[in-house]
Amino acid sequence: MRFQSAVRQAGLVVAIAALAVTAGCAKKDDSEVQANGVKLVEAGKLTVCTHLPYPPFQSKDSSGKVTGFDVEVLDLVAKDLGVEQTIIDTPFEGIKSGQDLNTGKCDAAAAGMTITEERQKVMNFSDPYFDATQAMLVKTGKAYKSLDDLKGKKVGVQAATTGRDYAKGLEKEKGLQLVEFEDLAAEQQALANGQVEAAINDLPVWTEYLKDNPGGFQVAAEFNTGEQYGFSVKKDGNPELLKKINEALAKAKQDGTYNTIYEKWIGKRPSA
Repeated sequence: MRFQSAVRQAGLVVAIAALAVTAGCAKKDDSEVQANGVKLVEAGKLTVCTHLPYPPFQSKDSSGKVTGFDVEVLDLVAKDLGVEQTIIDTPFEGIKSGQDLNTGKCDAAAAGMTITEERQKVMNFSDPYFDATQAMLVKTGKAYKSLDDLKGKKVGVQAATTGRDYAKGLEKEKGLQLVEFEDLAAEQQALANGQVEAAINDLPVWTEYLKDNPGGFQVAAEFNTGEQYGFSVKKDGNPELLKKINEALAKAKQDGTYNTIYEKWIGKRPSA
């Protein structure tokens, strides 16, 4: 009996020690609940994940500050919350998979990200805030006018994007040789140095690229994919923040702030 008692006592000590270790290793819950009920992963900040560069939606200016269309729209949300927006540059794969939101890396994601059924399974999207379409950029003087002209040619796409998915769906039919790049800058550089004959991405990012590189490139074709961008939050994890984002979008569209931001970063809005 004494032996069994000793064993039970030893087991109890081990169990208590294990609980203590577990408690010590548990992630500290730093979430803050605002007066309006919105949870944030860090007090006083609206932490937003993005993948740089993706101008005109997010990119660094000459001082290193991240600016862009998405940044200014979410600044409206941060202002309503009474906090500052802070931006985390992270691979797009972690954003589109929902991992960054589900692990508490950020409160929201803003990455010029198209709302898709697949992505809606792992995150909650705001109301659409931008109508996008895909486009093909080539060097000025190239005769390519459509994907049919690129049979057997190398075409650049950005990994994990809807532009990549669109091109992938036509790869065999058009006889394309797709080359994937981790980010937009690498895709742009590949087109500039002749590594690929054409590059597919969202039209607004090519429009912005043409502003910075006049004369060297041209949009050879546009593909109306009917895409719409949305901001996202953790799946079923922060309905209060999602509501706040949608309210800020609606208010901005109503009072003209959205148009002001749009014309600053994109240009004149197309007629409805």
